[in-house]
Amino acid sequence: MARRRRSGGKRKGSGAAGILLVLLLIAGVGAAAWLVLAPFGPESEIFVTIAPGSSATRIGRLLESAGVVRSRYGFDLVRWYRHGTLHAGTYRFDHPAPVAEVYGRIARGDVFTKALKIPEGSNIFDIAARVEQAGLGTRQDFLDAARSQTDLVADLDPGAQSLEGYLFPDTYRFSPDATAGQMVVAMVKRFRSAAAQLGLSENVHQVLTIASLVERETAVDSERPLVASVFENRLAKGMPLRTDPAVIYGLELTGRWRGTIYQSDLTRDTPYNTYLHAGLPPGPVCNPGIQSLRAAMFPPATNYLYFVAAGTDAQGHSLFAATLDEHNRNVANYRKAQKKAGER
Repeated sequence: MARRRRSGGKRKGSGAAGILLVLLLIAGVGAAAWLVLAPFGPESEIFVTIAPGSSATRIGRLLESAGVVRSRYGFDLVRWYRHGTLHAGTYRFDHPAPVAEVYGRIARGDVFTKALKIPEGSNIFDIAARVEQAGLGTRQDFLDAARSQTDLVADLDPGAQSLEGYLFPDTYRFSPDATAGQMVVAMVKRFRSAAAQLGLSENVHQVLTIASLVERETAVDSERPLVASVFENRLAKGMPLRTDPAVIYGLELTGRWRGTIYQSDLTRDTPYNTYLHAGLPPGPVCNPGIQSLRAAMFPPATNYLYFVAAGTDAQGHSLFAATLDEHNRNVANYRKAQKKAGER
């Protein structure tokens, strides 16, 4: 009988232990669910930068110390369950969220970026100003990168003095901590893609220089090939190109551009003054888009040697001429149209 009493006591104790174990399991599951599912995090905007090569454990600690997740252990639990790859970069957090949401963003590489729009026809000075305005770095840092990293185009243009012309106009998205060097690499890569699309692989320096002049002389796509034909015809005859955008670029390089071109600027001797020097300027004067590149690659056969640029015509169209007399008439008509428009 004593044995039976002891046996009964053992069964009673095992039942209590089982209940306790179940309660502990329930509590553990509840705690884990709370860590994973309960929203936590900042009420206002904060940024967290995950360095390349960071371990998952280090990332969890970083997020916990930044107040993005309640506990690194909750982050580790989600990582153990999902087995995803975590991506380096800068992340923006601005509201409380479940740790699973935080983990998902890092696994997707949903990094915070700033938009940088480069319009067609922008030169390195324009781009540098936009970089600074976007809060992506200083103007000078970008100019230094654009002038020093010519090795990026050495195979295309061994004599390039800068990356002018090779920084393809587009809308880019960069991490706030992106360097100027990384930005120019992305822009040159985009240029190479556009060049491959067009089949541009030969005479790149010449094509790009002409395309840059075309880009700055007219904003009308249908006129770009005709402008390119004018430049080709003048070059073939040994005539100076007499194009203001080249003169302006020479002034910008020397810090003498005053925002408006004056008659005295046309006589200032720089390598880019195409009124004083025949042939092409030393290099591109801006970064042209696809339409101008295509026009420079495939100019139509015309007899045009002159044009009044679209930007100065009252109707918004360029006026083309084969002879100087015809060109002078176009100029006179333009001036009359301008005067008439000003009297309205």
